[in-house]
Amino acid sequence: MAKRENPYEAAFAAWLRLLAVPFIEINESHRQWLAEPQSDQRVTAKNLDFIVTVPRGTTWLVDVKGRHFPGGKQRHYWKNWATRDDLHGLARWENTFGAGSGALLVFAYQLRGERSPLPLDELFCHQKQWYAFVAIRWYDYASAARPISPKWGTVALPTSRFRELAQPARQFFQPESMPAASTALSFTAHAG
Repeated sequence: MAKRENPYEAAFAAWLRLLAVPFIEINESHRQWLAEPQSDQRVTAKNLDFIVTVPRGTTWLVDVKGRHFPGGKQRHYWKNWATRDDLHGLARWENTFGAGSGALLVFAYQLRGERSPLPLDELFCHQKQWYAFVAIRWYDYASAARPISPKWGTVALPTSRFRELAQPARQFFQPESMPAASTALSFTAHAG
C-alpha cells in the first residue's frame, strides 16, 4: 500500500472504500519504464495514483488532482489545471493496459465555501473536510486543454468546456460503467 500523505488522494481512497470498489494504490516515488508501441524503445511515464477495477466493467487508471473549490487568492471556481506530463503519462498507461482500460483525471475538490461542484448527496467527508470528486477522460481533457505556463508545462480547460466534459466521478466507478462522451453532464454550483 502506498503511503498517502496527500489529503486529496487519501480522501479519494477512503471514498473508493466506501463505494466498495476494488483498487490498488500506486507508489509514486519512482517513474516507470514502459515499452513504446511498435518500437524497441522504452520511455518513462509518470506514475498513476490508483488502478481502479470496476466489476464487469473498465479498469480505470487514475491520476488525482487536488484543488480547492473555490481556489486561489481570487477564489476561482473550477480550477482544473494539469501538466502535459500528467496527460502523456495517462496516455502511455492506457496504451500499456490496452482494451478494457481507460485513463482518468479525477479532480478532488476540497470545499472551501458555500458552493459545491456536485449535489450534496455526492459529497464525501474525510477527516472533517468535504470533498467533491469530478472525473474526465484524459483524451477529452487533452483535446480541449489550453496552455497556462510553458515554463511549468501546465494546461487547463476553459471553465465552460470543463463543465461540459467532466462528470461526477461516481459514474465511472459503478459496475458496467463506460459513460459515453454524449452523456457528459453540465454541472451547476449547488448551495452548501
